[in-house]
Amino acid sequence: MKFNNKRGQAAMEFLMTYGWAILAAVIAIGVLASFGVFNPGGTLPTVCTIGAPLGCNVGVADDTTGVTFEMINGAGQTLTITDITVSGCAGDPTIDLAASNAAGEWSVTTGQHTVAIPCTPALVEGDQFNGDITVSYRTSGSALVQSATGQLSDTV
Repeated sequence: MKFNNKRGQAAMEFLMTYGWAILAAVIAIGVLASFGVFNPGGTLPTVCTIGAPLGCNVGVADDTTGVTFEMINGAGQTLTITDITVSGCAGDPTIDLAASNAAGEWSVTTGQHTVAIPCTPALVEGDQFNGDITVSYRTSGSALVQSATGQLSDTV
């Protein structure tokens, strides 16, 4: 009785070739994982948006100061801001203008204005902050309160 050893050898070579290729792929994936390629948490961009006629240029979430962002008035006229809220932050907002009037409102001219809202409880360093921004405002000469909404995302 004769056996054909050539077929067995070809099958073994086939399996060994694929085995080495799979081993190389596993090692490459392990090296990429050790460099953090598959963990995008530290590389996510900061996102800050507010609907028209307002805009948001830069937003920052900090564990000591809360949330700060640059609000842009693109309405072409002065707006009276009646309220600004960011979900996840319960402090009273401040704007880089003179103090608010007796009703707690601000007159915002066109251009950029820095808004700061302290967060209670304080944000935790290293966490991802995602909050919804709501700005309530009136246009000049109007009693109708409108609102613009947006979002702020940042790594604290």
